[in-house]
Amino acid sequence: MYRVGKRWLLLLVTPGLLIIAGCINPLGMGIFTPVPVPPWVAERIEEQFEHKNDHRTPILAPVIDGFPAPLCEDPPTEAEVLRTIRHPIRGVPYIYEEQRQNIKILNTREVDRIDPPRFFPIIGWARLHHCHWKCDVRFTEIVQSDFLPAKILKERLERVYIDKDHLHLFVGYDQQTQKDVSEDFINP
Repeated sequence: MYRVGKRWLLLLVTPGLLIIAGCINPLGMGIFTPVPVPPWVAERIEEQFEHKNDHRTPILAPVIDGFPAPLCEDPPTEAEVLRTIRHPIRGVPYIYEEQRQNIKILNTREVDRIDPPRFFPIIGWARLHHCHWKCDVRFTEIVQSDFLPAKILKERLERVYIDKDHLHLFVGYDQQTQKDVSEDFINP
């Protein structure tokens, strides 16, 4: 008798629990119930999969003997610098929000040198050109809350160092071969 009562109780309680949990709620959509997602979640996911060339080393034409060595003339772009600095905190709307305004970026070349030729696996003989940049980012940080009316403005400075190293193919010390390979890079 006790087992029969326990089974009936289990049969009566289980559907009630499922209805309370939302699995069999006639007004709900079950597993298709929409879940609110803040808009910045999509931005963070895009950042993970975009910009795949940020960490790849390009291979450029060889350095020709007798000519001036190439310089690092391509400073980091604003997008590269802004992706590198700390992201603002994504708070709760109207309760805690953090923003940045008046962003100014100053790029300074720190290192510009070319190493002697050496062997790189998969690439072959090449010379590593070190291009290191110091980037100072000045901005006004705004922290505000509309729930408890408050607004704080702070002048901020963040400094990041970005390496834009690249390789120059090394084809030997013969100047004619160096010129031919350089022309192949320019006119493929």
